[in-house]
Amino acid sequence: MLEDIRNCYRVGKVLFSGHAKNEMDEEEFGRIIENEVNEVVLNGRIIEHYSDDTPYPSCLIFGRTEKNRPLHVVCAYSGDDDLAIIITVYQPDPQKWINYERRKL
Repeated sequence: MLEDIRNCYRVGKVLFSGHAKNEMDEEEFGRIIENEVNEVVLNGRIIEHYSDDTPYPSCLIFGRTEKNRPLHVVCAYSGDDDLAIIITVYQPDPQKWINYERRKL
């Protein structure tokens, strides 16, 4: 799935949901810009799979921006449309995540 998403990024076939745009603008740790999301998707890795999500399976990508900012991107891939869909984006709270990769219990 990650390679399909990255291929969409490379050719500009990416859709940001309204929710993602809102979360990016109102992120509690500071506004997230599209370029930061691009950096994470193109260089990060999947840390959780949500194969039962509808209408498309999705995944949680963790990565760091060029400025070392940790971000999580929930992204789906539509094979029918060959389109990456950014569902939400946020900077993970270190009090809720271990090394930003595993949820604290």
